[in-house]
Amino acid sequence: MRIRFRFRWIPFVVMLLLVVLGISLAQWQQRRAEEKLARAAKLEAGNLAAPLQLTAAPLPLAEAQAIEFRRVNVAGHFVPAWTVYLDNRPYRGQAGFHVLTPFQIDGSSKHVLVAQGWLPRNNQDRTKLPDYSTPAGTITIQGVVRLNAGHVMQLGTAPPLTPHTIVQNAEISQLAQASGLDFQPILIEQTAPPAISQLPVRDWPAPDLGADKHRGYAFQWYALALMAFLFFVLTGFRRANKQP
Repeated sequence: MRIRFRFRWIPFVVMLLLVVLGISLAQWQQRRAEEKLARAAKLEAGNLAAPLQLTAAPLPLAEAQAIEFRRVNVAGHFVPAWTVYLDNRPYRGQAGFHVLTPFQIDGSSKHVLVAQGWLPRNNQDRTKLPDYSTPAGTITIQGVVRLNAGHVMQLGTAPPLTPHTIVQNAEISQLAQASGLDFQPILIEQTAPPAISQLPVRDWPAPDLGADKHRGYAFQWYALALMAFLFFVLTGFRRANKQP
C-alpha cells in the first residue's frame, strides 16, 4: 500500500491556531524571564553601589525608575498624622500590616513615602494596632527605593484614604491627593536606623524574580506547539494508510 498524506482543513486550522498560540505564549514567557533577569542585575547593582543622597529636587519618572533598588539616605522628619496601614501583608506566616508614613525632606515642603516596617495583626480585633514608635524630630534614615508598595487583591470597595486608615493598597498619587502633601514618585523601604523597639519589623522580602519559572513555562508552550504540529502530521499519515 502506498503511503500518502491526507490533508484536511479543519485539523490544519486547529493545529495552526495551537502552534501560533504556543509560540506566542512561549515568547511572552521568555520576555518575562528576561525582565526578571534584568531586574535581578539591577537589584545586585543597587546593593553594591554606595547610597544616594535623596534631596527635595523633584525626581522625573524616568530618573525614579533608574534608581529603583538603590540604597538612599534622606534627612528630615516623619509626618505621623498621615500614616496609613496596608492590610494583608503576612510575615513568616503571620497576618499583619505595612506601616506607610510620609517623611518631609529637610529644608523643603517635599515629602517621600516611607515604609517603616511590619506590624502584626490582632486576631481578636483587626483594627487594634500594636504599640510602636515613630521617631520625632529631624533624623536621617536609610532605605531601598521602590516604585510602589506592592499590590494585593482588593476585598470589597476601597475606603477613602484618611489618616491612620487600614487599606489593602495605597498609591503615592492617591496619598498625595488625599493629604495635600507634595511627594517624590518613589517609596523607601526603611532599613536604618534600627527601630528603638522590636516593632515595626524591618525585614523586607526580596523582590520576586523567578526567571527560571518563566523559562519553564516557555518550554511547555513550545512543547505544546510542537506536539500539535506532530499530531497533525502523524494522524494525517495514519488516516491515509487506512484508505483502501
